Amino acid sequence: MKKDKLHIHWYPGHIAKAERKLKEQLTYVDAVIEVVDARIPYSSGYNNIAGLLNGKPRLILLNKSDLTEKTELQPWIKKLEQETNFPVIPTDAKSSKDLPAIIKKAVELSEPRIQKLMSKGLLRRPARVMVVGMPNVGKSSIINKLTRSSKTKTGAKAGVTRQQQWVRINPQLELLDTPGIIPMKQDNQEVAKKLAFVNSVSENAYSNEIIANELLETLKVKYCNDVKNYYKVDNLTIESIAESRNWLISGGQPDTERASAQILRDFREGKIGKFILDDVNQE
Repeated sequence: MKKDKLHIHWYPGHIAKAERKLKEQLTYVDAVIEVVDARIPYSSGYNNIAGLLNGKPRLILLNKSDLTEKTELQPWIKKLEQETNFPVIPTDAKSSKDLPAIIKKAVELSEPRIQKLMSKGLLRRPARVMVVGMPNVGKSSIINKLTRSSKTKTGAKAGVTRQQQWVRINPQLELLDTPGIIPMKQDNQEVAKKLAFVNSVSENAYSNEIIANELLETLKVKYCNDVKNYYKVDNLTIESIAESRNWLISGGQPDTERASAQILRDFREGKIGKFILDDVNQE
C-alpha cells in the first residue's frame, strides 16, 4: 500500500459558528460538564478550555472509560485533577452507577454562582449546567444518561432565549438539553489523527487507509502483541491483516480498503483491546 502523507483538513467557517453558539449557550449556565474521550484524554480536550468557557467551573467526564484499562486510567484522573483543580469522573453510556456522583458534583460546582445571585436579592433556583465537548466524544449519550430518569422539560426560562430547552434532573439541577460543541480548531496533525482514530473527525477529512496505517503504527508502540494476537498475524500491516482474513481483490492483491475500514471499526468498538493512546507523562 502506498504510504501517503497524513493531512486532515479543517473548516474555519464551521469553527467560528460553533464558537458563537457555544458562547451564547454558556451565558445561561452556572457550570459545565466537559466530556472527553478516555482513550485520548488530552487529544480530545481543548487547549484553551478555561478561556473558551470564560472561567466557568467544570466537571470533567472521561467518557468511554469501558474501552480503557482501569489501571491506565487512574493516573490520568489524578493528573487532570491536579492540572485543572476540577473533579474528574470516569464514565460510560452503559452504566448508571456513577449518576449520583455526577449530579452531586455538578450541583456543588454551581453553588458559588447561585450564592452570588442570591446575594443580589434573587431567590434560590436549581443549578443550571450544560454538557460540552469535541464532536463524537459522547455528549449526547451523557445527556441521555442524565435525563433518563427524568423527562420533565421545563421549557424556556425567564431572561433565557426560547431556543434553550431545559430538563429538570432533580429539584437541585437543570440541564440544557442540547450539547455544546467545542470547535475543533486544530493545526496539530498528531492530535488530529488521534481524533480521527476515535471517529471525532468527519470521514470526509481523511483517507481510511492512511488513518488505519497511522493507528497500527501508534498501537505498535505499547500494544503491539495485543493487536497481533487479535488479528493472528506476525507482521502488523494492513496488507497482512487483509491477507489473514482472505480479503483479496483482482490479481490476488490484499483488499486494503476493506481491511482499513475494519481495523478502524474494531478499534472504535474496543474489539482489539482496551487502549489509551495519549501519554500521561506528556506536557
